[in-house]
Amino acid sequence: MRLVIISNRLPVKAQRNNNKYTFSKSEGGVATGLNSLDIPMEMIWIGWPGVDVKYEEDKQYISKELKEHNYYPVFLTKKQIREFYEGYCNSKLWPLCHYFYVYVKHDNDHWSAYQEVNALFCNKVLEIIKDDDIVWVQDYHLMLLPKMIKDKMAGVNIGYFHHIPFPSYELFRVLPEREEILKGLLGCDLIGFHTHEYMRHFISASERVLDLNYNLDEVWYDDRVVHVDTFPMGINYKKFNDAFLESEVKKNVSQLKSSYNGKKLILSVDRLDYSKGILNRLKAFSDFLKNNPQYQGKVTLSMVIVPSRDNVESYATLKTKIDEAIGAINGQFSKIDWIPISYFYQSFSFEELVAMYYTADVALVTPLRDGMNLVAKEYVAAKRDTPGVLVLSEMAGASIELMDAIIINPNESREIENAILKALEMPVEEQVNGIKRMQATLSKQTVNKWADDFIQELKEIKIKNNELSKKLVDSERESIIKKRYDKANNRLILLDYDGTLVGFKPRPEDASPDEGLINLLSDLSADKKNDVVIISGRDHKTMETWFGNLNIGLAAEHGAFYRDNGTWKENVHKDVWNDDILAIFQKVTDKTPRSAMETKETAIVWHYRKVDPWLASIRSQQLINALIAPCTRNNLHIVKGNKIIEVKYPDCTKGSEVQRLLKIRQYDFIMAIGDDTTDEDMFNALPENSISIKIGNLSDAADYNLLKQSDTRPFIRRLSMASGTLSV
Repeated sequence: MRLVIISNRLPVKAQRNNNKYTFSKSEGGVATGLNSLDIPMEMIWIGWPGVDVKYEEDKQYISKELKEHNYYPVFLTKKQIREFYEGYCNSKLWPLCHYFYVYVKHDNDHWSAYQEVNALFCNKVLEIIKDDDIVWVQDYHLMLLPKMIKDKMAGVNIGYFHHIPFPSYELFRVLPEREEILKGLLGCDLIGFHTHEYMRHFISASERVLDLNYNLDEVWYDDRVVHVDTFPMGINYKKFNDAFLESEVKKNVSQLKSSYNGKKLILSVDRLDYSKGILNRLKAFSDFLKNNPQYQGKVTLSMVIVPSRDNVESYATLKTKIDEAIGAINGQFSKIDWIPISYFYQSFSFEELVAMYYTADVALVTPLRDGMNLVAKEYVAAKRDTPGVLVLSEMAGASIELMDAIIINPNESREIENAILKALEMPVEEQVNGIKRMQATLSKQTVNKWADDFIQELKEIKIKNNELSKKLVDSERESIIKKRYDKANNRLILLDYDGTLVGFKPRPEDASPDEGLINLLSDLSADKKNDVVIISGRDHKTMETWFGNLNIGLAAEHGAFYRDNGTWKENVHKDVWNDDILAIFQKVTDKTPRSAMETKETAIVWHYRKVDPWLASIRSQQLINALIAPCTRNNLHIVKGNKIIEVKYPDCTKGSEVQRLLKIRQYDFIMAIGDDTTDEDMFNALPENSISIKIGNLSDAADYNLLKQSDTRPFIRRLSMASGTLSV
């Protein structure tokens, strides 16, 4: 088993100098973080080598050099880089995910390039991966890739991790390609996010766009279960915490302390990006110097900005504004022996950067929106035996873990200004204690633990899906059931209605049986060996209208009524419905658009199939909470079904109806098919050696599983056909 990591960039980049290619480390948090993984698996990495390569012999040379390190390049043209990376990825997805809608650019050519590049990655992956590999796709550049791989290799185990924020549905819905992107991600077995907020947004978007129904953190999609979960990414804590022990780092620390000559040092490290809140930070620092003149000449902001995408117009404009703001602050406050801001528009080596972390009295990490932000974690980890204060944006994923930081709203420069003052005046003991508590967290939640947790959950999901496949009614299992059916002389066939024989409709009254279903039931019941019974939650008057002319058994309202020799019989004593319960149902219905209330003789049902999923989750729980007390007093059961909440009398269930039928006649073949939680009672009441089939989600109570409602009728038709007859 190997771990195949797929990301936009490889951990190294190729560069052409004097007609020769050299290799150096790639910039960026994802490549840097993942490259420090130390896990007991062979790792293979697929990604772009960071350069446009024209000639085939150059591609072969680069591929050969990289293969020695288990790196496999995907070569992109300048046009693809421009339209895929600078275009769709960073002029559409990036600003949208970071809530900068004003920067979103819509261009059909960019979308075409995104599809094209994802397909190129897929081709490379298929050249390399094996069936037992774990495939781990990284980040927003490759959101179509999981489905592309799954379509070609259905059995491969695929995970995806989203390293940036996932936007709320209200923003995500503006993407014309939203459906394709969500389907692409759902090609995975596991989808990971840094925080529960991003996870919630993804679930919300896929429920609304694709009309999916999540059960906590999982959804039934295609022929498998897909999990969605949170995995806050960590760092190589030991590497940063032990860095000060290196002579090169000690030398750099000594030089920094000498350079700043006793002045307080505030450190700011970012990529050039509008999401990092750099201009707000500069305004806050300027206001701090103006409002706290006692610190002029005594504190310096060391601002490191790593070049990134400066050929994109919005980034180039940002760079100009940053340069102007820094120039204005230094021009206003500088003295002969002091410059308030030391500005570095460059990358630094690990040794240089960690020396800055160790030396800095305060770290300013104030992004307007950030997936995680590893700089905050690196700063805390590097403070091996020295005090320090982290000022951290509440919009960064890291703020959930680093609770001892000074948490601020980065949109309010006054908060940043006040946080700077608080940090500089914080007692040393408080600084040390805060750093130690945060280090205790980071030392456990490392990048290796992050990867281990993700991979372990991915393996568990594969096991679960393998178990699922063992229950699927494939051709082999259908043949076994068919043989038992053909051999039997007395058969009982129990069928649910909604979600089993017919699909769900926005309005329950629209789900009447079509001609094909009537013909199927007529043919099935024409066999004298068959007793066919529909056990439904529908009321008995509707059941009589729809199926009264057929020679089949009928049980309505989950067995509260049943038809015997053409006559409906009541199987439960009922009272007049409690006014309080009716009022609760009515109130929730009135407050919930697209919901409906149905009053039966033995049950009251609240339908919320077409209700907005977020609102439905709130209202359904509110309804259940409100019903608990009156239902307890009146000895009524509350049942949560498939997009319904039902209050019913406890005397009868689908299980009790099965027991009633089994007392009437002996059978040598019993089969029950259903899709809902109410059908669990039916499955559990079956005698041993019966056949129970659940539609959709897995059920411990059912022996077999059919993927979707539309599979039910063809299965029954094939089962009932004479042996040797071709299925239709």
